Amino acid sequence: MSKINFKLFLSLLLLPEFALAAELNQANTAWILTSTTLVLFMTIPGLSLFYAGLVRSKNVLSVLMQCFAITCLVSILWLAGGYSFIFANGGALQKFIGGASKVFLPGITTGALTGDIPESLYFMFQMTFAIITPALIIGAFAERMKFSAMLWFSGLWLMIVYVPVCHWIWGGGWLSDLGAMDFAGGIVIHINAGVAALVSALVIGKRRGFPTTAMPPHNMTMVVTGAGMLWVGWFGFNAGSALTSDGRAGMAMLATHIGAASGALTWMFIEWLRYGKPSVLGIVTGMVAGLGTITPASGFVGPIGALVIGVTAGIVCFYATQIVKRKLIIDDSLDVFPVHGIGGITGSLLTGVFAAGSLGGIGLAEGVTIAHQVGVQALAIVVTIAWSAMFSYFILKCLDKFIGLRVTPDEEVQGLDTVLHEETGYLDL
Repeated sequence: MSKINFKLFLSLLLLPEFALAAELNQANTAWILTSTTLVLFMTIPGLSLFYAGLVRSKNVLSVLMQCFAITCLVSILWLAGGYSFIFANGGALQKFIGGASKVFLPGITTGALTGDIPESLYFMFQMTFAIITPALIIGAFAERMKFSAMLWFSGLWLMIVYVPVCHWIWGGGWLSDLGAMDFAGGIVIHINAGVAALVSALVIGKRRGFPTTAMPPHNMTMVVTGAGMLWVGWFGFNAGSALTSDGRAGMAMLATHIGAASGALTWMFIEWLRYGKPSVLGIVTGMVAGLGTITPASGFVGPIGALVIGVTAGIVCFYATQIVKRKLIIDDSLDVFPVHGIGGITGSLLTGVFAAGSLGGIGLAEGVTIAHQVGVQALAIVVTIAWSAMFSYFILKCLDKFIGLRVTPDEEVQGLDTVLHEETGYLDL
């Protein structure tokens, strides 16, 4: 190599884009390692305890078992193709689905990078998102679905519903090309899971006694413990999605916290005014609604945008739960659709508004107006709703035909813990 060419080579290495492509960034890697742990912490133990406390005592172990089993199942399916069909190059089908070149991660060594972090770490980080999404859905059919049906549904739903939608948004698919904005999963996770939850509740039917029989949470201490874990873990969910340890991650963390706090307070005050007393269940549900609603916007908006989105989440999701449970009489057992589905829709639309630089956000793409961006967001929402509803229904009906979805009435009365697992959560039962 001549001296001139060698100097040119060294000069290119000093440029940021070349340095990032060639070198591991240890600060970013450390942050995503932490974020990955936080997001997994959201499912086990966060969501597990949150959901388990909300059901009746005779079903507490069944919910914990479902979250644990989904974590294991999705991890293997992610390795066997889930990751590849989202993030590998899909060639001529790239706009719609990824390719198979990364099935079982052939050739992925310790030196392989995605951006400036190890690809093995990026695989793990995205896997934790894939784990929590079907885990969210179980709240809709809690206390009445067979364990075998739950496993089949979760695995098939991941590959048929989650993988394509995730590719369209985050894997370089057609919605990404249109400019759809979803920082950490308002569309990919919350709308997707929320719609599947609503369909599941409709297909499997109501619990015995709903809505005339009271079915309060059996352990509010467990609920609040799980909710607190979700709040902390959500920082990895949203701030980790920046994939860097920089100011954008910091702003995403701030927006996440403001969204959660304002959503919780709004829900609490609505209950206080309406019923005379603020409930513990209300404030933690408002917190989850705020978190789900701020998720798509977290890396795009400023603190004021986050505050408005959080307050809106508390109002909209509160009344959505009233409509679903009391007006439509749909037994979405743990309010997955009104909290996550409606929250995801609300947050995704408001992302197109508050991402604008004039409203404190990072700014929309050059030449893009708020109206245009909201239109793109609406298109992504409608497509995701249609895809999730259609294939969730198809999967559920097929499973019902071949193996059956629901335990028998007598088994439901007895409780899934003893019927399905021959165990009880408490010694006095």
